[in-house]
Amino acid sequence: MKLVIFDCDGTIVDSQHAIVSAMGRAFYTHGLVAPHRESVLSVVGLSLAEAIQRLLPPEAGVEQIAGLAETYKTSFQELRRDPNHSEPMFDGMRGVIETLAVREDVVLGVATGKSRRGVAALFEREGLTDLFMTIQTADDHPSKPHPSMIFKAMSEADSGPDETVMIGDTTFDIEMALGANVGAIGVEWGYHPKEALIASGADLVVAHAHGLETAIERVFRDNEAAA
Repeated sequence: MKLVIFDCDGTIVDSQHAIVSAMGRAFYTHGLVAPHRESVLSVVGLSLAEAIQRLLPPEAGVEQIAGLAETYKTSFQELRRDPNHSEPMFDGMRGVIETLAVREDVVLGVATGKSRRGVAALFEREGLTDLFMTIQTADDHPSKPHPSMIFKAMSEADSGPDETVMIGDTTFDIEMALGANVGAIGVEWGYHPKEALIASGADLVVAHAHGLETAIERVFRDNEAAA
């Protein structure tokens, strides 16, 4: 069975405004200067503690990181309850997911730095819950780019590396895919630039969602030819 794994933030949905705002609130609450937007977006995809650690000076302690992480979670939940909160799906992604989900030779998965609760809330809102066979989050795994999430997803889907492709918008996604020896497709509409995705080893990088299905088939064909 072919397994297509998607990252979430920056790939399926555009969460940047909520992420940047929640991070800014967390830093402000703890008496710190909020990091620049570009800095916050550069760590999207990592587990929350790892992301915050990268935004702090090297001497930051475990307790400070944990405190900021809890405040971030609270802030993000508050933003989600705001009627003006927006976390839209990227153009074309719903169609790609729904098309792949009805194929008999494909199952879908998620590997994300988002929490399981966050994924559940998002998928319930968008009606995507029943379309994904395996959902792996930072709650249960080491931070990307460690390949643990992909290994677990392959195990649950009973798929091998040649039958698996990871789709994401960050170098962390690409590095995670390479670590698991699976196909890696980068997307240009997320938070890391195309050049970085290519440099990190992506098999392909697509500019628009409508190019994803063709890219997926190409990666699978290349894997079959190399086998």
